[in-house]
Amino acid sequence: MNEKFFDLKKEKQDRMINAALKIFALGGYKHASTDDIVGEAGISKGLLFHYFGSKLGLYSFLYDYSVRFMKLELTGAVSSTEQDYFEIRRLMEYARLQVLKNYPYMQQFLNRCRREDVSEALVAIERQRNVLSDVQAVLKNQADRSRFKTEVDYEKLDQMLTYTLNGLMNAHFEDASFHPDMLYDESCAYLNMMKTLSYR
Repeated sequence: MNEKFFDLKKEKQDRMINAALKIFALGGYKHASTDDIVGEAGISKGLLFHYFGSKLGLYSFLYDYSVRFMKLELTGAVSSTEQDYFEIRRLMEYARLQVLKNYPYMQQFLNRCRREDVSEALVAIERQRNVLSDVQAVLKNQADRSRFKTEVDYEKLDQMLTYTLNGLMNAHFEDASFHPDMLYDESCAYLNMMKTLSYR
Protein backbone atom coordinates (compact mmCIF):
# COMPACT_ATOMS: atom_id res chain seq x y z
CA MET A 1 0.00 0.00 0.00
CA ASN A 2 1.16 3.54 -0.77
CA GLU A 3 1.83 5.17 2.63
CA LYS A 4 0.78 8.49 1.09
CA PHE A 5 -2.80 7.33 1.56
CA PHE A 6 -2.56 8.58 5.14
CA ASP A 7 -1.50 12.00 3.87
CA LEU A 8 -4.98 12.44 2.39
CA LYS A 9 -7.55 14.41 4.35
CA LYS A 10 -9.23 12.19 6.94
CA GLU A 11 -12.63 12.72 5.34
CA LYS A 12 -11.36 11.34 2.03
CA GLN A 13 -9.57 8.42 3.71
CA ASP A 14 -12.75 7.47 5.55
CA ARG A 15 -14.89 7.86 2.46
CA MET A 16 -12.65 5.41 0.58
CA ILE A 17 -12.42 3.01 3.53
CA ASN A 18 -16.17 3.04 4.15
CA ALA A 19 -16.97 2.49 0.49
CA ALA A 20 -14.65 -0.51 0.31
CA LEU A 21 -15.85 -1.94 3.64
CA LYS A 22 -19.44 -1.79 2.42
CA ILE A 23 -18.82 -3.42 -0.97
CA PHE A 24 -16.61 -6.20 0.44
CA ALA A 25 -19.03 -6.78 3.35
CA LEU A 26 -22.03 -7.14 1.05
CA GLY A 27 -20.45 -9.17 -1.74
CA GLY A 28 -17.40 -10.88 -0.30
CA TYR A 29 -14.04 -10.74 -2.04
CA LYS A 30 -15.10 -12.61 -5.16
CA HIS A 31 -18.14 -10.46 -5.98
CA ALA A 32 -16.82 -7.10 -4.79
CA SER A 33 -16.21 -4.85 -7.78
CA THR A 34 -13.65 -2.05 -7.82
CA ASP A 35 -16.09 -0.18 -10.09
CA ASP A 36 -18.69 -0.34 -7.31
CA ILE A 37 -16.11 0.76 -4.72
CA VAL A 38 -14.97 3.83 -6.66
CA GLY A 39 -18.59 4.67 -7.47
CA GLU A 40 -19.53 4.48 -3.79
CA ALA A 41 -16.46 6.54 -2.79
CA GLY A 42 -16.83 9.10 -5.58
CA ILE A 43 -13.24 8.72 -6.77
CA SER A 44 -11.49 7.53 -9.92
CA LYS A 45 -10.32 3.95 -10.33
CA GLY A 46 -6.85 5.31 -11.05
CA LEU A 47 -6.74 6.91 -7.61
CA LEU A 48 -7.80 3.68 -5.93
CA PHE A 49 -5.07 1.69 -7.68
CA HIS A 50 -2.53 4.44 -7.04
CA TYR A 51 -2.89 3.92 -3.30
CA PHE A 52 -3.60 0.20 -3.08
CA GLY A 53 -2.20 -1.34 -6.25
CA SER A 54 -4.95 -3.91 -6.72
CA LYS A 55 -8.23 -5.21 -5.38
CA LEU A 56 -6.26 -7.66 -3.25
CA GLY A 57 -4.03 -4.88 -1.94
CA LEU A 58 -7.12 -2.92 -0.90
CA TYR A 59 -8.70 -5.96 0.75
CA SER A 60 -5.52 -6.74 2.69
CA PHE A 61 -5.20 -3.12 3.82
CA LEU A 62 -8.84 -3.01 4.93
CA TYR A 63 -8.52 -6.17 6.99
CA ASP A 64 -5.33 -4.98 8.69
CA TYR A 65 -6.84 -1.53 9.34
CA SER A 66 -10.07 -3.02 10.71
CA VAL A 67 -8.30 -5.44 13.03
CA ARG A 68 -6.01 -2.74 14.39
CA PHE A 69 -8.84 -0.26 14.85
CA MET A 70 -11.18 -2.74 16.54
CA LYS A 71 -8.40 -4.12 18.77
CA LEU A 72 -7.49 -0.64 19.96
CA GLU A 73 -11.09 0.18 20.83
CA LEU A 74 -11.71 -3.13 22.62
CA THR A 75 -8.56 -3.05 24.73
CA GLY A 76 -9.16 0.60 25.61
CA ALA A 77 -12.73 -0.01 26.70
CA VAL A 78 -12.30 -2.91 29.13
CA SER A 79 -10.29 -2.44 32.31
CA SER A 80 -7.88 -5.26 33.12
CA THR A 81 -9.42 -5.40 36.62
CA GLU A 82 -13.04 -5.90 35.47
CA GLN A 83 -14.29 -9.36 36.51
CA ASP A 84 -18.03 -9.21 35.84
CA TYR A 85 -18.57 -11.22 32.65
CA PHE A 86 -21.66 -9.28 31.61
CA GLU A 87 -19.99 -5.93 32.25
CA ILE A 88 -17.04 -7.07 30.11
CA ARG A 89 -19.46 -8.02 27.33
CA ARG A 90 -21.27 -4.69 27.70
CA LEU A 91 -18.02 -2.74 27.42
CA MET A 92 -16.96 -4.81 24.42
CA GLU A 93 -20.29 -4.10 22.76
CA TYR A 94 -19.98 -0.41 23.55
CA ALA A 95 -16.51 -0.32 21.95
CA ARG A 96 -17.71 -2.19 18.87
CA LEU A 97 -20.64 0.14 18.36
CA GLN A 98 -18.46 3.23 18.82
CA VAL A 99 -16.36 1.91 15.94
CA LEU A 100 -19.49 1.53 13.82
CA LYS A 101 -20.33 5.22 14.25
CA ASN A 102 -17.28 5.97 12.09
CA TYR A 103 -17.19 2.77 10.04
CA PRO A 104 -20.73 1.33 9.81
CA TYR A 105 -19.72 -1.76 7.81
CA MET A 106 -16.50 -2.64 9.63
CA GLN A 107 -17.98 -5.42 11.78
CA GLN A 108 -19.93 -6.78 8.81
CA PHE A 109 -16.72 -6.80 6.81
CA LEU A 110 -14.81 -8.66 9.54
CA ASN A 111 -17.63 -11.20 9.87
CA ARG A 112 -17.62 -11.73 6.10
CA CYS A 113 -13.85 -12.27 6.13
CA ARG A 114 -14.32 -15.17 8.55
CA ARG A 115 -16.51 -16.86 5.92
CA GLU A 116 -14.22 -16.03 2.99
CA ASP A 117 -13.44 -18.93 0.63
CA VAL A 118 -11.30 -17.30 -2.08
CA SER A 119 -7.76 -18.60 -1.57
CA GLU A 120 -5.85 -15.42 -2.49
CA ALA A 121 -7.98 -13.41 -0.07
CA LEU A 122 -7.47 -15.98 2.69
CA VAL A 123 -3.70 -15.92 2.19
CA ALA A 124 -3.68 -12.11 2.32
CA ILE A 125 -5.30 -11.99 5.77
CA GLU A 126 -3.87 -15.20 7.26
CA ARG A 127 -1.32 -13.45 9.50
CA GLN A 128 -4.01 -11.37 11.25
CA ARG A 129 -6.83 -13.90 11.09
CA ASN A 130 -7.02 -14.78 14.80
CA VAL A 131 -5.94 -11.48 16.35
CA LEU A 132 -9.40 -10.20 17.28
CA SER A 133 -10.73 -13.51 18.52
CA ASP A 134 -7.61 -13.83 20.71
CA VAL A 135 -8.12 -10.31 22.12
CA GLN A 136 -11.78 -11.03 22.84
CA ALA A 137 -10.86 -14.31 24.55
CA VAL A 138 -8.32 -12.57 26.80
CA LEU A 139 -10.88 -9.96 27.83
CA LYS A 140 -13.62 -12.50 28.54
CA ASN A 141 -11.21 -14.74 30.44
CA GLN A 142 -10.88 -12.01 33.08
CA ALA A 143 -14.38 -12.90 34.21
CA ASP A 144 -15.02 -14.49 37.59
CA ARG A 145 -16.89 -17.62 36.55
CA SER A 146 -17.71 -18.56 40.14
CA ARG A 147 -20.60 -16.08 39.98
CA PHE A 148 -22.52 -18.27 37.54
CA LYS A 149 -25.17 -20.71 38.66
CA THR A 150 -23.90 -24.28 38.62
CA GLU A 151 -26.28 -25.29 35.82
CA VAL A 152 -25.00 -22.57 33.46
CA ASP A 153 -22.65 -23.81 30.73
CA TYR A 154 -20.32 -20.82 30.31
CA GLU A 155 -19.08 -21.73 26.82
CA LYS A 156 -22.62 -22.21 25.49
CA LEU A 157 -23.80 -18.98 27.13
CA ASP A 158 -20.91 -17.05 25.62
CA GLN A 159 -21.56 -18.49 22.17
CA MET A 160 -25.28 -17.81 22.45
CA LEU A 161 -24.65 -14.16 23.33
CA THR A 162 -22.24 -13.79 20.41
CA TYR A 163 -24.83 -15.21 18.01
CA THR A 164 -27.54 -13.00 19.51
CA LEU A 165 -25.56 -9.76 19.39
CA ASN A 166 -24.32 -10.41 15.84
CA GLY A 167 -27.82 -11.42 14.81
CA LEU A 168 -29.28 -8.18 16.18
CA MET A 169 -26.78 -6.16 14.18
CA ASN A 170 -27.46 -8.14 11.00
CA ALA A 171 -31.22 -7.71 11.42
CA HIS A 172 -30.86 -3.94 11.76
CA PHE A 173 -28.72 -3.76 8.64
CA GLU A 174 -31.15 -5.90 6.66
CA ASP A 175 -34.17 -3.74 7.44
CA ALA A 176 -32.17 -0.50 7.08
CA SER A 177 -32.79 0.50 10.71
CA PHE A 178 -29.15 0.42 11.86
CA HIS A 179 -28.26 3.04 14.43
CA PRO A 180 -25.36 2.31 16.83
CA ASP A 181 -26.92 3.88 19.94
CA MET A 182 -30.24 2.11 19.51
CA LEU A 183 -28.49 -1.20 18.84
CA TYR A 184 -26.34 -0.71 21.94
CA ASP A 185 -29.43 -0.18 24.12
CA GLU A 186 -31.06 -3.29 22.66
CA SER A 187 -27.88 -5.33 23.18
CA CYS A 188 -27.67 -4.19 26.80
CA ALA A 189 -31.24 -5.34 27.38
CA TYR A 190 -30.28 -8.88 26.29
CA LEU A 191 -27.13 -8.82 28.41
CA ASN A 192 -29.05 -7.65 31.49
CA MET A 193 -31.69 -10.32 31.00
CA MET A 194 -29.06 -13.06 30.72
CA LYS A 195 -27.20 -11.72 33.74
CA THR A 196 -30.37 -12.01 35.85
CA LEU A 197 -30.89 -15.58 34.66
CA SER A 198 -27.27 -16.72 34.92
CA TYR A 199 -25.81 -15.35 38.15
CA ARG A 200 -26.33 -16.77 41.62
